[in-house]
Amino acid sequence: MEQHRTRPPHDGPRRGAPLPPQGRRDPAAPARPGPAARPGAPPAGAGPSVARQADHGDMQRRPAPARRNAPPPVPPVRRLPGPRLTGLGGGLFCAAVMPVIGAVDRLLFDSSLTLYGVLFLPVAALTALWVRVGDLVAAPVSVPIAFAIGLLTVADGGDGLSGHLVGLVTGLATQAGWLYGGTLVAGVIATVRRMRMLRRRAAQRRRTA
Repeated sequence: MEQHRTRPPHDGPRRGAPLPPQGRRDPAAPARPGPAARPGAPPAGAGPSVARQADHGDMQRRPAPARRNAPPPVPPVRRLPGPRLTGLGGGLFCAAVMPVIGAVDRLLFDSSLTLYGVLFLPVAALTALWVRVGDLVAAPVSVPIAFAIGLLTVADGGDGLSGHLVGLVTGLATQAGWLYGGTLVAGVIATVRRMRMLRRRAAQRRRTA
C-alpha cells in the first residue's frame, strides 16, 4: 500500500510570498519621530567633548540662585562729646562747684573738712579733663584757687572779716594734703593729655610725609 507523506503545516508566509499590507513600508511615508531631545543636548553619536560643551552651555543658561539680602550694617555707637572749657571757663567751673560742695557739707555734715577734701579730688580731675588742649596749663593753677574759695563756707571762724580769714588760714594749714593731692591730680591729667596730643600730631606728620 502506498503511504502518503504528510507535511507539517506552515503558519508563516512562504518564501517569496508577498508581505501583508501592514508589514510593507512605504518609502514615501514620513519617518516616525523619535524621542524628543531636550534643547541644547548634543546630537546622537557626538563625542564627550561636545557633550561637556553642551552641559556647560546649559549651566550658563540656568538662572543663578537668588541671593538673600544681607542685613544692613549696624551703625557704630557715637560717643557723647565731652565739654571743652577754656582756661577761664575751667577756673569758673571749679570755683562755682567748690562753694556749693562746702555749703552742702556745712548743712548736712556739720562742716566736715575731710569730706570737703575728698570731694575736691573729683572736681579737680573733671576740671583737667574738660579743659581744652590749648588751655591745659590753666587747670593746675585754677584748682587750688577754687579750693580756697570753697573753704570759706566750711572753715570755722569768728564773726567778721578777720574771723573768716583766720578760719581760712587754719583750714588751708590743716587740709594742705587734700589741696596738694587735688592739684597733683589735675597736673598729672593735664600732662598726660598734653603728651597724647603731641603723639597724635607726630603720627599725622609721619602719615602725610
